[in-house]
Amino acid sequence: MTATAHLTRHSIRLIAGLAIVWHGIADAATVTGKVVAVDASTRSLEVTGRGEETASFTVAETARIQVSGKPGTLDALVAGQTVTLTTDGDGVVTAVRAGKPPRDAARTSQRAAAGGWPQYGGANRDGRAADTGLVTSWPEGGPPLVGVASNLGLGYSSVSIAAGNILTMGSRGDDEFVICLDEKSLAQRWATRIGRTRPDGMGAGPRGTPTIDGDRVYALGANGDLACLDLANGRVLWGGNILETFGARNITWGISESPLIDGDRVIVTPGGSSATLAALDAKTGKTIWRAAVPGNPQAAYASCILVETGGVRQVVNFVHTGVVGVRADTGAVLWGDDGSANGTANCSSPLEWRGHVFSASGYGTGGALVKLGGGRGGVTATRVYQTKEMKSHHGGMVIDGDHLYGTDEAVLTCLALETGKVAWKNRSVGKGAVVYADGHVILRGEEGSVALVEASPREYVEKGRFMPGNRSDRPAWPHPVVHAGKLYLRDQDSLAVYSLVP
Repeated sequence: MTATAHLTRHSIRLIAGLAIVWHGIADAATVTGKVVAVDASTRSLEVTGRGEETASFTVAETARIQVSGKPGTLDALVAGQTVTLTTDGDGVVTAVRAGKPPRDAARTSQRAAAGGWPQYGGANRDGRAADTGLVTSWPEGGPPLVGVASNLGLGYSSVSIAAGNILTMGSRGDDEFVICLDEKSLAQRWATRIGRTRPDGMGAGPRGTPTIDGDRVYALGANGDLACLDLANGRVLWGGNILETFGARNITWGISESPLIDGDRVIVTPGGSSATLAALDAKTGKTIWRAAVPGNPQAAYASCILVETGGVRQVVNFVHTGVVGVRADTGAVLWGDDGSANGTANCSSPLEWRGHVFSASGYGTGGALVKLGGGRGGVTATRVYQTKEMKSHHGGMVIDGDHLYGTDEAVLTCLALETGKVAWKNRSVGKGAVVYADGHVILRGEEGSVALVEASPREYVEKGRFMPGNRSDRPAWPHPVVHAGKLYLRDQDSLAVYSLVP
């Protein structure tokens, strides 16, 4: 794949039900709808129209914002408020005019606020928890232990949480299971077999995390077994094997993806000869579209994210040869960039930042920032820079404001996204996985230690560290989760839960 991709001219439909007026010379548009969510830290805004579909926008730092006819700020907007947005040719908002907020409006900075942690990476797949009011330091020995769930089986699956349920996956003997726990008691509610255990020298068992969508659960096993289950009782509603269906072969360390839900579709990355990515009907499992990326690259170990640029809704994932973007409605390939890909294993999922996509991998490669452009003439993807300062192996990355946090191999690193320059580096607890929560980054080192670090570009400030008591003899690779004032740490057969509230 090349660093820049240009598509043929096509008409862009921002969203059904949103009022759109094109303004000619710069492909600018005026969009009217209601606020769904606003995140002032990333300057992102979601708006929905009469069709109840949602479009995401990035608001420029220089955007003019008026609320009820008076100058305002982005964090003054609330859910349900009517807004009129003016966008430039790249779909970036340059002006916001907002009416009076609804009387019953409650301010929220993230759409995750009421949505729990229903999937890998949280509600937005960005590794950011919605919690506030958490403790700002940990005592010696770590935060208080709430409880431990056991008999989860082998594997590196993390957890998803919604509606009082905790979902994870594990191998018990020769079989892979999706396991549901009660959020309060940690007792097992049900366990459903979805496939055979995949033996592996790095540890058997599933790698992906279940996705909760309403009353259904979607899970993908290490052998490519995809299942849709009833959240209430674990009953299998439909299932199949994505490798067999789409002519793919398994990757070296097993399928590790967590399924993505986009409306009535479940999206996966089989990496097969007939589909690099595929969208299935979430109710029936029938194929809706297949995305055939040039060269038919295999899947990697990352999971898809949704990106909206200039009104074009895209599914973006890191496959074996690079990061690719396809249309969410049809699967048509939009762009690709190989600046952050290595030839062994691309593991960390990409992240969206203000009309850009940042991705990174290990094995000496590093990261790349790609700028996405959208207009009536098509979609462009232009590489802004490459960096050797973020060789993210498998622990993912998080963004807060203009900075990205993750481990550059074994060194926790804060990176300025606009330039790729390093703000600081610290060895902390070594290579590991990160989650953002209430102004802090929680880093779980693969050797087991967990550190609380201020999310600040000024300097590395550690506010506590501890070694969980449920350590196994395998690497601590499952990503940490923060939800409802608790920290969740899966380690093979057990799940430890800690309190983060004062």
